[in-house]
Amino acid sequence: MLQGVLLFIIVSPVILMNESEETGLGIFDFVGILVWLTGFLFETIGDAQLASFRKNPANKEKLIQTGLWKYTRHPNYFGEVILWWGIWLFTIGVGQAWLGLIGPVVITLLILFVSGVPMLEKKYEGRPDWEAYKKKTSRFFPMPTR
Repeated sequence: MLQGVLLFIIVSPVILMNESEETGLGIFDFVGILVWLTGFLFETIGDAQLASFRKNPANKEKLIQTGLWKYTRHPNYFGEVILWWGIWLFTIGVGQAWLGLIGPVVITLLILFVSGVPMLEKKYEGRPDWEAYKKKTSRFFPMPTR
């Protein structure tokens, strides 16, 4: 039941767009496409890099620290969040942005503080390689390594 409620909240920008009679594309729609595409690329490339890394038997029990994973510990989660912010930008053009804002805010908070990042990071807590990786790699936003 909770997942259904959260899903309804998160997709609120999509619902607002579908309810709108607006048919033209504006500047926020094009910016939304670029933001969405950035998120999509982060998520898919990050997942592909991780899958490839895990396929190599030499990487068993190792942490991926290359590709996008060099700049953020969670490129796939970062991508997911950016996707939803890109979708929200479309609601600006239909005049309902303030209503749809709850969607990307909720997914961002869930991933950063509830189910995504905290749960995964807890799994690796205490491992020396993880602790070293944490010190040099951004938690969420892609940044140069420290």
